[in-house]
Amino acid sequence: MIKLIASDVDGTLVGDGEGKLDKRIVDTIRAIHDKGIHFVVASGRQWVSIENVFEEVKDKIFYISDNGAYIGINGRNLFLNKMDDDIAKDLILDIRKNKELVAIVADELSYYIEEKNEFLMDWIRGGYRGRIEFVDDLTKVQNIIKISAYSNNIYGKADDIIAKYSDKLLVNYAAEMWLDCTAKGVSKGNALRKLQEAFEITENETMVFGDQANDVEMFKAAYYSFAVKNAAPIAKEAARFMADSNKNLGVLKILEYLL
Repeated sequence: MIKLIASDVDGTLVGDGEGKLDKRIVDTIRAIHDKGIHFVVASGRQWVSIENVFEEVKDKIFYISDNGAYIGINGRNLFLNKMDDDIAKDLILDIRKNKELVAIVADELSYYIEEKNEFLMDWIRGGYRGRIEFVDDLTKVQNIIKISAYSNNIYGKADDIIAKYSDKLLVNYAAEMWLDCTAKGVSKGNALRKLQEAFEITENETMVFGDQANDVEMFKAAYYSFAVKNAAPIAKEAARFMADSNKNLGVLKILEYLL
């Protein structure tokens, strides 16, 4: 019997950067909750974005945000995993040196950017429905939980970052525009395991959905691991099952079948 369901958002439930859910997804989450099944939104997004997008059912979900750095429910932080201050500062400086990348830093409350990039700020506030603020110097941000590098088609542009920090941080591509960095040991999978332990739920009672490298650790925490049809090859290889694409509401199809 399935007791816990976790799903990524961008590229899995919705298109990348979208801020609206299909009403059928909202209704299905309600039905899942009413059956006593825990529903978890597991995303690289910040918790503010998740709460805004899932506004109609925010009291019926747990959320794993910032790739596992933050675990919460209905505006309340349950677990927070911070980065080492010195490593975070060095990473910000290295991203700053690469003129093809834009650094975005997250703490518990907001995202921060030091470039006046109106496109990015409008996208995060609009499409992602998140919170972002301009600051003069990102290295002065305290209690950092995630650092992201942004670029249009980022693959190959951040190879130096990956090579330097892979042994110090968890570094993952999240779609074609983001490289996400969190503290070592922080992942969607480990965050999901915390919830499994709290509710005494096994891997065989867990179902997960994803599409990117940052979902692979989550796949390892569940027997019923689904990659959507549009997923990256690394996610498809790691998943045990396949769902239809996000554009065809593949996750919804599986959930309706389950119900």
